[in-house]
Amino acid sequence: MCLAFPAKVLNIKDNLATIEHKGIKRKASLMLLPDAKVGDFVLVHAGFAMQIVDEDEIKLRDALVAEMNGAPRTVFDLN
Repeated sequence: MCLAFPAKVLNIKDNLATIEHKGIKRKASLMLLPDAKVGDFVLVHAGFAMQIVDEDEIKLRDALVAEMNGAPRTVFDLN
């Protein structure tokens, strides 16, 4: 199974964004997401930004991943 990871768009040049996730910076194509702008949070898979998400969604995903890795449960109600 492959998962997209969330990242913040730091800058954009020619449909190529510099993104950051947990202090790591990478490049990601915006060809599939041309409406993304600097400051947006995006889901990235295989080098492509695929969806714009809000910061609350990022926090929830990070908490769920931490739980899968053995952290104490912090997410109780997803509705």
